Amino acid sequence: MTTLNSKVPQGPIKDKWTVYKENVDLVNPANKRNIDIIVVGTGLAGGSAAASLAELGYNVKAFAYQDSPRRAHSIAAQGGINASKNYQNDGDSNYRLFYDTVKGGDYRSREANVFRLAEVSGAIIDQCVAQGVPFARDYGGLLDNRSFGGVLVSRTFYAKGQTGQQLLLGCYSAMNRQIARGKIEMFNRHEMLDVVKIDGKARGIIARDLITGEIERHSAHAVVIATGGYGNVYFLSTNAMGSNATAAWKIHKKGAFFANPCMTQIHPTCIPRSGDYQSKLTLMSESLRNDGRIWVPAKMEDAKAIQEGKLKPTEIAEENRDYYLERRYPAYGNLVPRDVASRAAKERCDAGFGVNATGEAVYLDFASAINRYGSEQAKIKGIDNASKEVITELGEAVIEAKYGNLFQMYEKIIAENPYKTPMMIYPATHYTMGGVWVDYNLMTTVDGLYCIGEANFSDHGANRLGASALMQGLADGYFVLPYTIGAYLSHDIRTGKIPTDTKEFDEAEKEIKEKLEFFINNKGTHSVDYFHKKLGLVMWNKVGMARNEKHLKEAIKEIQDIREDFWKNVKVPGDLNEMNVELEKAGRVADFLELGELFAKDALNRNESCGGHFREEYVTEDGEALRDDKNYAYVAAWEYTGKPSEAILHKEELEFKDIELKTRSYK
Repeated sequence: MTTLNSKVPQGPIKDKWTVYKENVDLVNPANKRNIDIIVVGTGLAGGSAAASLAELGYNVKAFAYQDSPRRAHSIAAQGGINASKNYQNDGDSNYRLFYDTVKGGDYRSREANVFRLAEVSGAIIDQCVAQGVPFARDYGGLLDNRSFGGVLVSRTFYAKGQTGQQLLLGCYSAMNRQIARGKIEMFNRHEMLDVVKIDGKARGIIARDLITGEIERHSAHAVVIATGGYGNVYFLSTNAMGSNATAAWKIHKKGAFFANPCMTQIHPTCIPRSGDYQSKLTLMSESLRNDGRIWVPAKMEDAKAIQEGKLKPTEIAEENRDYYLERRYPAYGNLVPRDVASRAAKERCDAGFGVNATGEAVYLDFASAINRYGSEQAKIKGIDNASKEVITELGEAVIEAKYGNLFQMYEKIIAENPYKTPMMIYPATHYTMGGVWVDYNLMTTVDGLYCIGEANFSDHGANRLGASALMQGLADGYFVLPYTIGAYLSHDIRTGKIPTDTKEFDEAEKEIKEKLEFFINNKGTHSVDYFHKKLGLVMWNKVGMARNEKHLKEAIKEIQDIREDFWKNVKVPGDLNEMNVELEKAGRVADFLELGELFAKDALNRNESCGGHFREEYVTEDGEALRDDKNYAYVAAWEYTGKPSEAILHKEELEFKDIELKTRSYK
């Protein structure tokens, strides 16, 4: 085992990024025209990186498995994006954003990266406004903010309930400008299947054209992976069904260490699962927790009556409701961080107080907010002694203006009006804080191979605060990578074009073709989804919201058995040289079956509870997560050796010089 070098600059934390930028090696504009960069993934991280690097003058090849960058999963982010501009004048600052993010991550983040993230957050908003992103504005015309979990200030900029979509369109417009100039060569419907290393450096990728099935070679002086997280290892998640871990896992197998795979976020406000037929879950934005109050019946007989369809939530009196987050966490109430809210919901449901037929749901109720807003609007409009009906009508109009598309989406899925009946929500797999290990420069343990956005591990520790994913993706792409990759490429100005007719490309392509041919020729009996669902059940039941040593050991063995069965009995219909969605899925599930085992191994190794990693053996007297800072204040970075069970652990010891290590409390 080695101790990893994060390459964090020396000096006070507030000066690190400034001093770094002032002393970093640069590439002459004329030389940038001779340097090629591959960017895999065109969501907010990859799209912003591709646009920025092309604007600087580099030649960029961008790859997306979707039919357009506009279809990247970043589009699904609803609630907002954080930045410490302090428009609300409520005490926000770069330091407070830094502090909240490290605390929210349960003190398992790298301080220097998080402070840099806070520093550049304001510039992200300026950039997006310049691109025309229609952020919400307050009465005076300034950009509006709302609150998200885990903070005591309002720092989340938003565009109704479709912030991710609007940010992605702004990013895509920047990309389109460079595509038109010929500085970005766009490869839609292409999937990266391997990275190619020459003399230890990443020099290209092997990709498959998903329409024709053709295997292609693409070379570059550096490769950037921006392919998002691995939440679909659970099969059911809030991720798009196509979201996968293949690019990240392939580079892991070529030498890039994989960090903290067990640190995965369960989001508390998702529409509950309704049956075994489902292929994915739907997220309801965390922004709803600004106005929605979460509760379950206080009496067991009421909970049973609701589960049996004999009682409606609106028939339960206020005094017979348990607003359990407000009860347990009075300082933050319904805006506690996601991991805390998720575990609290699970605890109530496990105790028998769940509110749908399966007993796996709690209520998110807007009645109080509707009444509050309605009363306020009645006063504004000069309506004295307004009736309950008028107040309700006025209040619902305010809620509709803030969250209308989310309410509409809920009603289409559940067939209930959430203005009249409380929403039902339950935790679901959402985001992955773990990912490819990178240093301060966002470079992996392979020279010339970078990883940005959710695909890396760098900023969120053991739990991501809401509205910070978009912030990290755009920070990496617009403001960090363009500096750090230049320092590396400054040594490549005399290298010349990287050829693709080399033995390294030959070997990588041969290996890929052999695996694809295996899938097509294997005479199995079960579909790819059959194995993916089996993996997902093991992951959710034994490596989910709560974990213990017994279940983790069982999970590792069960995943190994599923993987062995997969390689013997998977059946992939169709042909190799055509559009074949089942063939795409087969490769992705093969990677999930290895990643899932490493995930469980990492969870078994970390004998503490922190953030999204909750071990039942390590809890405080009142049931909260119990960290072990003496033994586990490190990043666990795993080296691939051929089998997940034989992965080698490397540690990056975490230092906390600017924030005191203490028990995280939201009470």
